[in-house]
Amino acid sequence: MSADITLGQFLPGNSAVHRLDPRTKIFLMIVYIVVIFLVKTLWVFLLPTLLLVFMFALARVPASYFFSSLKPMRWLLIFMFVINIFATPGENVLLQWWIFRFTSEAVRQAVFMTFRLILLVAGTSILTLTTSPISLTDGLEKLLSPLRKLHFPAHELAMMMTIALRFIPTLLEETDRIQKAQMARGADFESGNLIQRAKSMIPILVPLFVSAFRRADELAMAMESRCYHGGEGRTRMRELKMHYGDLVAALVFAFATAAIIVCERLPL
Repeated sequence: MSADITLGQFLPGNSAVHRLDPRTKIFLMIVYIVVIFLVKTLWVFLLPTLLLVFMFALARVPASYFFSSLKPMRWLLIFMFVINIFATPGENVLLQWWIFRFTSEAVRQAVFMTFRLILLVAGTSILTLTTSPISLTDGLEKLLSPLRKLHFPAHELAMMMTIALRFIPTLLEETDRIQKAQMARGADFESGNLIQRAKSMIPILVPLFVSAFRRADELAMAMESRCYHGGEGRTRMRELKMHYGDLVAALVFAFATAAIIVCERLPL
């Protein structure tokens, strides 16, 4: 199970994307997400898709990680597709059965939303695969630091988000171990109706919560023993610095964003 989840995993490397400042990567990822939701034409989706493929190639991330990031989302993708098919109204009816109407507008909306989610998951996977948890924390803290004047807990929020992201693979591995241990004791997680299968998950959830609280307590004690006291007055072994590559990445994204906006406005 854990091998199928790339969210939260860090893939060490020395590619151009790995060397980018974490602040640059976080900001450009936000721009990428906004651009995805600006696209309203199907063929224009080709541009952010090519940009995503280019980022994967530049980061030297194997294609298997792209498919691994989507594998756990397959049921959500199917669910979103079905919901949009049934919930989106339209005029051009393709098929009608009982109380259900399938329209061309609904199909178009379902394809759009599914494709957006695929690009969103794959794009955010690049950020976590090429950025270490420490760098991600520092980058988030630096980006949120202007809000400190409003007494916003920038460091605490960045630390919580990074720790939560970091422990996703760990908790998934723990879930896999608990499930195998319960199956060795004769537990059945696949047969029965939906309610019975939900009840069968209790022997997994209870030890998982106990393990999560224990890990959180151990982490808190470890941080306290190292005199951790938040971001105020904290020193860093590696200070964040912008380089020439960050400027090039920003220019590439600016050009790609402008191209997508122009193509979206073309009367085609």
